[in-house]
Amino acid sequence: NAGTEADVYISVYGERGDTGSRQLLRSQKPKTFLKGQTDIFAVEAVHLGHLYKIVIGHNGLGSGNGWFLDKVVIKDPITDLDYTFLCHRWLDQGQEDGSIARELSVTDASTFPGRQELELKREETWAAEKWKFQKGNTLQFYNRLTHGFICLSPDCRVDALGDKKNKYGKVFLMWM
Repeated sequence: NAGTEADVYISVYGERGDTGSRQLLRSQKPKTFLKGQTDIFAVEAVHLGHLYKIVIGHNGLGSGNGWFLDKVVIKDPITDLDYTFLCHRWLDQGQEDGSIARELSVTDASTFPGRQELELKREETWAAEKWKFQKGNTLQFYNRLTHGFICLSPDCRVDALGDKKNKYGKVFLMWM
């Protein structure tokens, strides 16, 4: 239920202007905007120069009109550049903030070093912390509300009451 049968519209903005609202028609697929599917469209427009944002949405009509949009990639045939607009959100009146249109900024090369740095930090953190989750370890999280420990046992048992004086297992502070 992540696809939509509604009419989808896009406006592309660049340094030389915008396309105005254009309905996405004539996909290379017989059915458009299905869950997990990549649809490809040709949008005719004057050259807009470097792109910086898009507005994409749908009219909310039709059964099952909610849509989960992962990303939009626009290929400029003149410069052969790809512009990526990450969304990874619902365009659905019944989900998240209820919006059926999103304004997305381009994810340019200057953004990727930050993303790569974040991913590297995530990998480094996991490498440093994964030993906690190895077989046989019991995890204890301190609960400030109860002033006790919540214990997660290797056999998937959870002791939510916890003993304040429990000195066994590993202790990792997690504020609750």
